Amino acid sequence: MFVDSVRIYVKGGDGGNGMVAFRREKYVPMGGPAGGDGGRGGDVVFVVDEGLRTLVDFRYQRHFKAKRGENGRTKSQHGAAEEDLIVRVPPGTTVIDDDTGQVIADLTVHGQQAVIAKGGRGGRGNTRFATPSNPAPEIAENGEPGQERYVRLELKVLADVGLVGFPSVGKSTLLSVVSAARPKIAEYHFTTITPNLGVVDLDEERSFVMADLPGLIEGAHEGVGLGHQFLRHVERTRVIVHVVDMSGSEGRDPYEDFVQINEELKLYNKDLEDKPQIIAANKMDIPEAAENLEAFRKKVGDLPLYPISSATRQGIRELMYAIADKLDEIPLIPTVEEAVNPETSVLYKAEKEADEFTVYKENEIYVVEGEKLEKLVKMTNLNSRDSIQRFSRLMRNMGVDEALRKKGAENGDVVRIGKLEFEFVD
Repeated sequence: MFVDSVRIYVKGGDGGNGMVAFRREKYVPMGGPAGGDGGRGGDVVFVVDEGLRTLVDFRYQRHFKAKRGENGRTKSQHGAAEEDLIVRVPPGTTVIDDDTGQVIADLTVHGQQAVIAKGGRGGRGNTRFATPSNPAPEIAENGEPGQERYVRLELKVLADVGLVGFPSVGKSTLLSVVSAARPKIAEYHFTTITPNLGVVDLDEERSFVMADLPGLIEGAHEGVGLGHQFLRHVERTRVIVHVVDMSGSEGRDPYEDFVQINEELKLYNKDLEDKPQIIAANKMDIPEAAENLEAFRKKVGDLPLYPISSATRQGIRELMYAIADKLDEIPLIPTVEEAVNPETSVLYKAEKEADEFTVYKENEIYVVEGEKLEKLVKMTNLNSRDSIQRFSRLMRNMGVDEALRKKGAENGDVVRIGKLEFEFVD
């Protein structure tokens, strides 16, 4: 089964909780706080494995959660950090945030790694909160929650050469002739519904990977027919070989087919228009093809064109060497692809975490929403009086109390932050 798109859930491990502890050793008067910090939660890390070819494994496992860090210990000992969760993906995998549409990682080279969900830091133990005015604090933080998100994985086949063209123009037959690949071949449209790859060996030092990609039809850039299932794979190829049925056996005009396919490529991604392209004028063994070829050649101008017949192997050798020569001119290192919708791209910068929050009234409850505030709730030990007082002080310093008053909150009104509900005290 060839799977090239899947949606999964990933979550970094939560940090371990900090500990409240005190030294109680003989001959150590007033030992003081001795609670250690919690350990860091594991990250979810994607690693490229060249032995994988599809995303089929993700059909059966869609949730990936790293383990949480170890809790802090006594004697100021830190909890152990948890190991990262390694998830192996095939070369050519693009990882996209399912909510925002942003490209998180573009994984193309064997061994390449990307952190997809970061683990949370460990909570601080009470040793961290000791001050001259409070030398024996009973405050410790819970571990920071790990990052969680839904991501979409899209696999774009990594091949040197991509065969494009209308259905039934002979792409699969050409691949079967020049390589050991055995794609499905039949006399009906869309015989090929998944990419087929084959290695073309010209001599001891020259070889390349060729992909027979599913056929295009008008409107493919909008998802018509096989649509995006096909087009995403063209982005990775270094050279496009445009196979045209020069005999017109399907009742279509070869030049109109050629123009239509290029238009679909351009509408899907304008960068595809600039990829090197070689025209393979196929089915030259059919009598009508010679006349059509002359008219076609005049219209396409100087584009490299090679008359071939996959059935009789006419011109195949010349075409393969022309492809190899063109590949020699192009860098081997694949470039990082842009997002499918570049208008949504965002430049990320390292900035100070915002203290922003919003306050609104829902029935009789005042709701406060804000990423930093909600994280603060999760990291507060609500069973500790000192921790609750610290939480109240931090909220006041962030301006939450003032914002609630402006919304009309009074003594005794219920306030909710995340899953925590408490009474407002003015």
